[in-house]
Amino acid sequence: MMKNKSNKFPIAYTVGIAGLRRGMSFVELFNDHSETRVAAVCDTDFARAETVAADLDIERSYRDFESFIRSDFDIAVIATPFPLHVEHVIKALEQGKHVLSEVPPAYTVNEAKQLVRAVRKHSNRKYMMAANYNYIHFIREWIQRVRGGAVGAITYAEVEYIHHIPSLLKTPDGSATWRTNLPPIMYCMHDLGPIITMLGERLVDATGFSTGARISPENGTVDMQLGVFHSESGAVIKLLVGFSHERGRDHHFISVYGTKGCIENSRWNPNTEGYVHFKDAPATPSLTPAQITINDPHAPEEANKGGHGTSEYYLIRDFISSIQNNTKPPIDVYTALDFGLPGICAEQSIRAGGKKINIPDPRTW
Repeated sequence: MMKNKSNKFPIAYTVGIAGLRRGMSFVELFNDHSETRVAAVCDTDFARAETVAADLDIERSYRDFESFIRSDFDIAVIATPFPLHVEHVIKALEQGKHVLSEVPPAYTVNEAKQLVRAVRKHSNRKYMMAANYNYIHFIREWIQRVRGGAVGAITYAEVEYIHHIPSLLKTPDGSATWRTNLPPIMYCMHDLGPIITMLGERLVDATGFSTGARISPENGTVDMQLGVFHSESGAVIKLLVGFSHERGRDHHFISVYGTKGCIENSRWNPNTEGYVHFKDAPATPSLTPAQITINDPHAPEEANKGGHGTSEYYLIRDFISSIQNNTKPPIDVYTALDFGLPGICAEQSIRAGGKKINIPDPRTW
């Protein structure tokens, strides 16, 4: 790790980061930004927090979230386990912090309502969800192309997130983690986020299906879940998510069909190979290969420090810009829940035997 040069910039905002596993994707990016400096870190593994603080010249390290969130800094990054997100976001807002929260936004519809109430109550502070897949370079380009009419009106989209992560389903001593019993479909933001952004509209109903727990039945971990959704304009969206199946490599797959063409990436080389076909292009017997990348080739060198291409670099900049200019964050509380509520409702559908469930609009709460 590189040492933070604490006197390098005039600092406008200090940052506290809770959760130093996922949260490590943000530490150096905030330290490299001209307006921010990480002033506090927190992790239940206090040795980890102390090591990160020492390595990066961070002033304060904490084990206890309550002490951390009451300390003096301006921006809270919530990268703690998923079931704690809403509780920790609300506490951060109550302490006057701007909040960048990791995905997913909420575990239940009731939690989602609590989150909306808290963000409205503390409207002088910014809340943004760190949906980094929306900021992957080729996804950003595709969003612009699709919103610009390249494929016409979207009629159907298919997305998948398959990631074999047995090491994250158990702690080293063999006990369960929060992921062990997480319904996979509830981790839907990475893949539904780009589609919803391309559509420019909400998903309004959800129907869910499950393959059951066949790979690790002793843990009760569900292998895969499938969700089928309708958008406000009637487009059909299919989502498959699973964290147990072995397939050689993890992948995010996205395929979009519209009235004028289609665009998709490869299931086997998802970060480097894509395909397009447009109605007004010369006739071809198959999809035309299109080179893609998760990294913005024009980004500065430090943009790659986040660990997911250049995505976190641009995400952080959009968030800080919303604070500086007092504008709506790109993924505000309502957009965050537009990305997350479909998974919650698909899980409700699964438990109801495949019954179609209406997805609430958080703006009406």
